[in-house]
Amino acid sequence: MSPLNQEEKTHYLAEPAPEKTRQEFPAFWRTVIFIAEIIFVIGLFVWWFSSPSARLSRSLLVLFLYCFPAEFIIAAVPHEPLILYFAKFYSPFIVALVSAAGTVMAEIINYTSFNYVADLRSFKKMREGKFIKKTVALFYRAPFLALLVAGFSPIPFYPFRFLVVLARYPLKKYLLAVFLSRTPRFFFLALFGKLLRIPDSLIALLFLFLILAGLFPPLLHRLSQNKRKKS
Repeated sequence: MSPLNQEEKTHYLAEPAPEKTRQEFPAFWRTVIFIAEIIFVIGLFVWWFSSPSARLSRSLLVLFLYCFPAEFIIAAVPHEPLILYFAKFYSPFIVALVSAAGTVMAEIINYTSFNYVADLRSFKKMREGKFIKKTVALFYRAPFLALLVAGFSPIPFYPFRFLVVLARYPLKKYLLAVFLSRTPRFFFLALFGKLLRIPDSLIALLFLFLILAGLFPPLLHRLSQNKRKKS
């Protein structure tokens, strides 16, 4: 899809529109929906970790529901190990479609949740910062292509979840980019798992490694801050 023209860029980088044109629901219901979305994702996260039957299940429903905590904001759990696991029992095409469907639904929650947070007055200064405006302007040089590349490649995708909201990028275009980029990514990953049939023990080790790898950067940053304070 072609990049937005200058008029469209100006529209999305302009001051926020009046609340009556931007909010489909009153503030109270937006808050209720936001809280419900958070509880829903946390509930699935707790359910999956507390239920051995869910972790060992071969039901495609489990794969679908797992997408929510795996793709929520900054992923709470890695998605790749479960795709490799399910690829041993289903065709890569089915695994990719189910994972893509769950991911698209999870991205709707991401978009609406962060949109709610970004609309808070306390975040107004952040939205108007020079760095944010420059980043948004850079993103709008080729927004759809940027989302396709980020969605398909192994680079962290979560910054774009915030960026599309700050840039007021249309939800429908965002979801289309997610589907078109994530589906082939999931397919090739499932195909890899289908061909190799990785043992469950190695998949569990990969799961643990990815969680630790995700925790390492913020932990290293925290230790670095503490060292600076002491010095």
